[in-house]
Formats: sequence, C-alpha cells, structure tokens
Amino acid sequence: MIDIINRVINNFIKKIADFTPDFFAGIVILLFGIIVANIVKKIVVTLLVFLKIDSLLQRTKLVAKNHVRTLIEAIAEILKWAIIIVFLIPTLEVWGLSKATIVLNQLLWYIPNVIIAIVIGFVGLILANLGSNIVLQSIKTGNNLKLANTLAVATRSIIVFFTVLVVLNQLGVAQDLIRILFTGIVAMLTIAGGLAFGLGGKEIAKQLLEDLKKKIS
Repeated sequence: MIDIINRVINNFIKKIADFTPDFFAGIVILLFGIIVANIVKKIVVTLLVFLKIDSLLQRTKLVAKNHVRTLIEAIAEILKWAIIIVFLIPTLEVWGLSKATIVLNQLLWYIPNVIIAIVIGFVGLILANLGSNIVLQSIKTGNNLKLANTLAVATRSIIVFFTVLVVLNQLGVAQDLIRILFTGIVAMLTIAGGLAFGLGGKEIAKQLLEDLKKKIS
C-alpha cells in the first residue's frame, strides 16, 4: 500500500516537474502578447486621434465627438484582444491544450465581422442623422415644424432599424429571420406604394390614356 502511494506521489511530482518549464514558457509568450497588444492599441488610438477624425466628423454636426471617441476606443480594444488571442493560441499549444485552440481560432476569425459591424453601425448612425437633418430642413421651409419633426424622427428611426438589421446579419445573428423580415418589409412598402399610386393616380392615368387614345385616333 505504501509503495502504491509513493508511486502515485512520485508520478505526480514528475508530471509537475515536466510541466513547469512549459507552464512558464506559455506565461512568457502570453505576457509578451499582452505587452504587444497594449502597444498596438495605443498606436492605433494615437494615430486616429492624430488624424483628427473626431474633429472632422464633429464639424459636420452629424455625430457627437464622444461617439467618435467611443468608436476609436472600441476598435482599438478589439484589435488588442485579437492580438492577445493570437498569442494565447501558441500558449495553449505549449500547455498541451490543443482542443481549446480550435475555439480561439473560430473566435479570431469572427473578430473582423465584429469590427465591420461596428463600422456599419457607426455609418448607419451618421446616415440616420443626415437623413433626419435633410428632412427637417426641407419641410421647415414650409413653416410646419410639427410635421417636420415627426417626419425627421420617422426617417431616423427607419434608417436606424435597417442599420440594425444589417449589423445583425453581419454578426450572423438569426440571418434567416432577418432575410425574411427584410423581404417582408420591402414587399409591404412595394405593395403600399403600388396601392397609393394606383388609387391616388387613377384619374391622372385615365386622363393620360384618353389623351393617348385621341392622338392615335
């Protein structure tokens, strides 16, 4: 019995001794990756701030400066974690956790979709504000402020709604449901437009056909 216990303890100590160099090697790789990731994050943020993208977009009055700053920070943070994951994969390989690297590889390939989705959402926000401003300024000339505000809010909401659909589709969230919903909305608008034109332009269409008939005759 004592021999069995001694054998188990010796095997345990031997495994720890064999794993210790790999453990510290993995720690070194991961720490180096974290340092590189933080440096890259600072470089990206500094570069984007140096280009004064936030000030440029603020001058258009389409987006707030803090929103641009948030976008820059978000992209930089995602890039930081992407680099950490890149270094974490060989770390797990050194530790003998090869199966975990499969999940990390899938996550690493998914990160570009997240960045693109963030950019799409930000561009959609700018377009929503732009569309709202155009509608507001166009109708305010008619001195109907209430109608202008209502249509401006409706325009912004519609653009934001479609932006959300595009973002979710980019992220791969319920893609089939989004396609069905998008197709249904387009069909609804088409049918509504056709009915509105058909009912509202009935007399005009009749007059045009009569004029055409007289010319042929």
